[in-house]
Amino acid sequence: MKVLVIDRDAMFASFLAPRLQALGHDVITTTIKNDGIEHINASKIDVVFFDPAPMIDPKSLIVQIKRMVHTYPYLIQISSNITRQEAIRKGCNDGIEKPIYEKDLVECLQNAERMCSLVARIGDESYDFPSSGGVISKSAFNQLFRSAIDRVTRYGETAHTLLIKMANYEDIKLDDGKYAADYAVSKLAQNLVRLRRQSDILAQIAPNEYALLLQRPQNAKESIEAAKRFFFALDELGDISSNGTTGVALEIKLVQLPTGILDFDREGKIQAHGAVRAG
Repeated sequence: MKVLVIDRDAMFASFLAPRLQALGHDVITTTIKNDGIEHINASKIDVVFFDPAPMIDPKSLIVQIKRMVHTYPYLIQISSNITRQEAIRKGCNDGIEKPIYEKDLVECLQNAERMCSLVARIGDESYDFPSSGGVISKSAFNQLFRSAIDRVTRYGETAHTLLIKMANYEDIKLDDGKYAADYAVSKLAQNLVRLRRQSDILAQIAPNEYALLLQRPQNAKESIEAAKRFFFALDELGDISSNGTTGVALEIKLVQLPTGILDFDREGKIQAHGAVRAG
């Protein structure tokens, strides 16, 4: 990823930059905030580490970045006294406290990469999937997805995206034909519509992948329980593989917004004639 470090403490920036480079990222550093905003646009920055000091409240800087930047960079506030929740309430994706320990840095970057990838895939306007049978269009889902992220940072709400992917879609096409693969995807969609709550927003975001937007859960565990419910309901999908001989491999991931934290990650294999084998 392309990473920008904005910190008036040049010594700290020069200390952080090689650590980021060692993890395989391209890094730009600056001590001037306005120059940093220009870099975000010109260099298509993916991740921004910034210390707002001497500003007491960084909201004006964050608003300025979001207004002036046409991409969707992952913003990480770095300060000596910041918590993740405080940073999110100010409009960031995450917050990390100085000094930055290696484990926290690696975890933060993994979350950032996951979130950047998700934003890019859902926001890709080169293709769309239309609304059909309880599944909204990908473009409409993208608008609601961005709105959910905004509501988390603006109002302190909680939201997750549940991703359900048919991992061996191409293998089914090769072994059983395109009809069998597309039939399996269609059956998956029908079951997701049946399993979801009325408040869950469902869309197809790839030929072999669906996403559900889970908003405003009643408690911290509700979204994780929902992911488990979808996973264990796979044993009801015995007809998903049509008449083909290849079983269906599903991946289910629960991504927290706006951090990109992975709260649930499981794989399951539906045999050609029914039973599920968890991975």
